[in-house]
Formats: sequence, structure tokens, C-alpha cells
Amino acid sequence: MDLSIVIPAFEESKKIARDIAEAAAFLEAHNFSGQIIAVDDGSTDNTSEAAKNTAVPPNVQLDVIRYETHRGKGYAVRTGIKNSSGEYVMFADSGSCVPYEDTLRGLELLKNDACDIAHGSRKMRECHIEKMQSLYRRICSKIFHWFVIHDMKIPAEFTDTQCGFKMYKGDVARHLYGEAITDGFSFDIEIIMRAQKEGYRIREFPIDWTCDRDSRLSPTRSSWHVLSELLRIRRTMLKK
Repeated sequence: MDLSIVIPAFEESKKIARDIAEAAAFLEAHNFSGQIIAVDDGSTDNTSEAAKNTAVPPNVQLDVIRYETHRGKGYAVRTGIKNSSGEYVMFADSGSCVPYEDTLRGLELLKNDACDIAHGSRKMRECHIEKMQSLYRRICSKIFHWFVIHDMKIPAEFTDTQCGFKMYKGDVARHLYGEAITDGFSFDIEIIMRAQKEGYRIREFPIDWTCDRDSRLSPTRSSWHVLSELLRIRRTMLKK
């Protein structure tokens, strides 16, 4: 298996078929033997049914994982990656915010051994942003970025820790996510900190991005939960 693509989904019945179709079209266009893993994070709509009913080419393996209780994006990504088998593994947010062609930029870094982990970034100079986040979300993002750099000791060279378009050498991904414990939206920070402690190299690459205003993360409702996750990650990782 060349590439495993994990798509975490919660209440995404209107988007998941398009997500899978675009991922499958990318794999077929580049002659990759591929695996798409859609993880239904306890949705109450028909997300998993819509995923299962999406047709994919013969060279693409489609796996749909569903569990009953909503656990969080981190748990969904972790579940998908632990069930992956690709030489390279990535996860992409539902909503087709980033064209799958941008995957080639990250794959080139991984295949040339320039890094072990390749992060898409919406903040690099070469990026093209079709639709921006709201002003409120941009302010929240800046506050979050300041906190993780100054309090979580994440290197300032990482411009966009929360971008939902990340790629890994397969064994690296399965190892890191096999150790991870964060179920919610802060899981990216834990993975970065674990990767740094184990000496894995991380590089960012620019992406083309369109904001999906129908996001499952509400800065207002989720802020305290995100903060508690970060504090737990800090206690777990910085004491080691």
C-alpha cells in the first residue's frame, strides 16, 4: 500500500462522499495503491452510511470505521492511523479545504528523506488562501499559537500547528499515534511534542486552502476544553 488517507468525520453526511471521491480520484490519477479510512466519530446522522455507499476505483481500498460514542477528532485520527497500512499515512479534514494535489508536496519531502513528518501550513508565503477564516477565528488562532510556543515550548518555526492536512512516514505515524492519549482538538500538539522528543524531523509545506465555515470546532464553546487538554499534555510531556 503506497498511501493511507485518514478522514475524521463527525456529523459530515453532506460532505463525506465528496471527501472520499476526491481522495480516490487523486490516488487513481497518480497510480497510487491507496487506502481511504473514513472514521465516523459517533455521528448521529448517516455519515458512515454515506461513506460506505461512495464508489471508489478497484485500486483503492475503502474502510469505514464507526463507534457509537463521540470521542473527539484526536481519537478519530488516532483510530484511523492505527488501522492504516500505507508506506505513507496522512489525515485530511472533511470539507475538501485543501486540494489533494497538494499531497504531492508533502510526499516529495518524505520520499526524499527531508523529514519524517510533513505538515501542511496555511501561513507560509507561498500559500494561496481562497477563503479566509473569520476575524474572530484568526484572533483565536493567534492566541493559541502564542500559547503553544511560549507555554508548550513548541518551536516558533512551526507556523501552523493546527492545519488539518498532515503526512507521515507510515511506521512513524503508527508509532506516535499508538502512544498518544489526547482525544480532542489539541492532539496535534501532543504528536509534535512526542515527535520532537523522539528525534523525528518535521517540515512544513505550503498549501492552497479554502476555509470551511461549517467547522466542528467552536472557539467559544471549546476554549476551556482545549485549554484543559493543553495543560494535560504539558504535564504529561514536559515532566518526562
